[in-house]
Amino acid sequence: MKKHEKNRNVAIIGIGQTTLSSHKEDQNQVEMVAEAVRNVLADANMTLDDIDCIVHGNMELFEMQFQPDMWHALGCGSYGKEEYRITTGGTVGATLVCASDSLVASGQYDTVLCLGFEKLQEGNTTGGITNMADPLWFRNLQTGALTSTTATEMIKEFGKDRVLRAAMKYRIMMDKHAMLNERAHRRLGLEYDQLETLMETSPQLVGELRLIHMCSQSDGACAMILTHEDRVKKGTAKPPVWIRDHETSHRGENMSNLYGAQKPKSTHRDCAERLFKRNGITNPLEYFDVFEMYDPSAYWGLDWLREFLLLKDDAVLKLMEAGEFDLDGKLPVNPSGGVIASNPIGATAMLRPAEAALQIRGDAGGHQIKKEVRHALASGFGGTLWTVMLMLEKELNW
Repeated sequence: MKKHEKNRNVAIIGIGQTTLSSHKEDQNQVEMVAEAVRNVLADANMTLDDIDCIVHGNMELFEMQFQPDMWHALGCGSYGKEEYRITTGGTVGATLVCASDSLVASGQYDTVLCLGFEKLQEGNTTGGITNMADPLWFRNLQTGALTSTTATEMIKEFGKDRVLRAAMKYRIMMDKHAMLNERAHRRLGLEYDQLETLMETSPQLVGELRLIHMCSQSDGACAMILTHEDRVKKGTAKPPVWIRDHETSHRGENMSNLYGAQKPKSTHRDCAERLFKRNGITNPLEYFDVFEMYDPSAYWGLDWLREFLLLKDDAVLKLMEAGEFDLDGKLPVNPSGGVIASNPIGATAMLRPAEAALQIRGDAGGHQIKKEVRHALASGFGGTLWTVMLMLEKELNW
């Protein structure tokens, strides 16, 4: 296998999350991020004295507060320390992990704590997204993930009944996973025998996209501690999870390109092709043991699996219909319940590698998959089709 090398190998040695809820009214933002920081320090058996740098991020537009890291200094422990503030939209959580990985790998810092959060009850998500509208880029109206375009395209390609059933099966599968995750926000107790009823009765949003298909709006925070190989050799409280590689793909896309006569290659497929080629991965479906994917809606989840896993024709539908993305399937997808179950946006894309790392450690609790997890994949997604992917490994042997 082709070897991908960093200046220093980097491991995740601490993971901390808050509970995820629609309204965390018992906490302000400082108290909420402090909960995640306390949890990650306890997980790594460290104190703030062991941390060299804090990397902080969220979607500032959503709480309408500029530079929240200044307010959060006491909650995240950055007072008197070096700190970076990053905001890249929906991908910010994944970007925080990638940036922290680069800061440690480069040798600039030995140990970094990264923190992503969102407290959407204190802001206006729709207002924040609408501010991104720009008629010069044909973005006259921003609706975020509220689109039925993918559903329409898949129906045209594979037929209406098959696609509607596959999307609802994906949604019910995510809920079954979330029911096993005590931290997940939305746990509805859905059953597969409700599939046809949900297809008919869930309120319609736009086109074939219904309310049950959509992600939640959540409050919560996630924190991770990253350090280098030599520090790991001195001993860690929990097994290290190695960040093998990460890749980002984004384009300043406009409507005429996206919906022109010839559809361009998606950023998901572009990102996956470059990441897998660099690391010698020829069959991601066979190589990875779990995939924590950023899935804002059931239709996008279904379509994006095809792109990330480089599948052709109707292979993704066949795998979905056969239950191969379930916890005991060929490639379990989102054992945590995914973004559809919990979506504190600034933390959402960090929860993906965090949950993947918990699976590698065998620490995922009720939603731990039964087979050994040695190779994990995680993704983040944000506006203007910005995609981030991370490869995590149990062993430092590539």
